[in-house]
Amino acid sequence: MRRKANLYPVDMLKKYSIILFLILISCGEKVIEEPENLIPKEKMIDMLYDLSLINAAKGTNPRILEENKVEPTEFLFAKHGVDSIQFVKSDMYYASIPVEYQSIYESVAARLEKDKKDMEEERKRKNDSTSQLSRKNIDGKLENTPK
Repeated sequence: MRRKANLYPVDMLKKYSIILFLILISCGEKVIEEPENLIPKEKMIDMLYDLSLINAAKGTNPRILEENKVEPTEFLFAKHGVDSIQFVKSDMYYASIPVEYQSIYESVAARLEKDKKDMEEERKRKNDSTSQLSRKNIDGKLENTPK
């Protein structure tokens, strides 16, 4: 039996953010100084959202990425105009502020959940229209059959 791939790792994000929040909540003071080239919060949300989609794609069909010679992390950094060091430093900085970090991950999870809902609605709409077309074709054939 083939297992259905989870395209939206929302549960994973929630668990990860809660665990990280609990670990870091004991840190009341700034543990890490703000890096010079800190990635803005909204851009960090966009990057983590894209990273979630890339990880889902890798889990669903990694061959497509390989065949097209796409290195997911390089693609992510190039798309957002950052390098890996800037990303890691920004991620560590936000992680040192638990409330901020949780807010970032909740935004990513909400965005993924919205996309999932939109895709399900679109799939339902397409299925409904396909069913209607099938019924029209069947009804049309029945009407045109000789008696």
